[in-house]
Amino acid sequence: MKICHLESCQKEAKFQCPKCVKAEIRDIYYCSQDCFKADWPEHKKRHQEAGQYNPWPGFGFTGTLRPYPTSAMRKVPEHIKRPDYAETGIPVSEQAERGSYAIRVLDKEEIEKMKVVCRLSREVLDIAGAAVKVGVTTDEIDRIVHEECIKRNAYPSPLNYYNFPKSCCTSVNEVICHGIPDMRPLEDGDIVNIDISLYFDGYHGDVNETYFVGNVDEKSQKLVRVTKECLDLAIQMVKPGVAYKELGNVIQKHAQKHGLSVVRSYCGHGINNLFHTTPNVPHYSRNKAVGIMKAGHCFTIEPMINEGHWKEKHWPDNWTAATIDGKRSAQFEQTLVVTEDGYEILTA
Repeated sequence: MKICHLESCQKEAKFQCPKCVKAEIRDIYYCSQDCFKADWPEHKKRHQEAGQYNPWPGFGFTGTLRPYPTSAMRKVPEHIKRPDYAETGIPVSEQAERGSYAIRVLDKEEIEKMKVVCRLSREVLDIAGAAVKVGVTTDEIDRIVHEECIKRNAYPSPLNYYNFPKSCCTSVNEVICHGIPDMRPLEDGDIVNIDISLYFDGYHGDVNETYFVGNVDEKSQKLVRVTKECLDLAIQMVKPGVAYKELGNVIQKHAQKHGLSVVRSYCGHGINNLFHTTPNVPHYSRNKAVGIMKAGHCFTIEPMINEGHWKEKHWPDNWTAATIDGKRSAQFEQTLVVTEDGYEILTA
């Protein structure tokens, strides 16, 4: 049910502004012409600020979400240690490892460094998640994330990674992953994934969660709940001797049981002094992932689960991946290390 956009009204609404319809802004409704006229002084600002913002004329969006203007790339103080791509956008160290199936076994000192950066990553995610509410922009969440990283003398790993322009990823509704924070205010009923990665003392941590914005419908609540369950079931399998390809079987089985699909284009990954490295950890069944778990392996599991089809369509920003049918997607992620008899969740 749509609610009248006039704050003092809140009646059921079906009427839309003609300019909004033309601009494909589908989130603003009014119960009557009178409410529309009363709200016009504020409503027209939407047209001025974002309603007419269309960086890709003719692009076929799959859902109702639209890009909004973004702020400038944020600066990192010189004293903070940064990864090799911070200036150029090119992760040279990662590229040097491409083609290798070898999975690094971290020693005790390296695992301790991973524990520290993963703890910091969790702290920043929890702070960012606490900021989620109706009316807050994802750009504001990015500002909070950036400043919290700096407070911890950490570099926000996404910043300038292959030229990504922000310090975290914020993926709203039908966006599967890699959403770029912008000036769009979060709306009642949205879901938003916040993906946080920090670089500290030479190592990366990586964690994300999907949050509710205001009153979220039961269908979206189910999607988010089942996605979290998929991650938890996969984590429970982790121990020495398990093949990485097995994780996708339990994830897909649980998702399909609830009528949902598993994204195939993105996977979990090894993580250490490199942001992304071996092993690849697919989340779908019958995959061909290479490798057997050993104590000291450090990697992420981060299933992306869709309400509809598993395929994606990329926005022309070269980052935002949206569901091909415009239906919603959710994701959860943890960084883990394999122990002698199981696992430890470093971002718990």
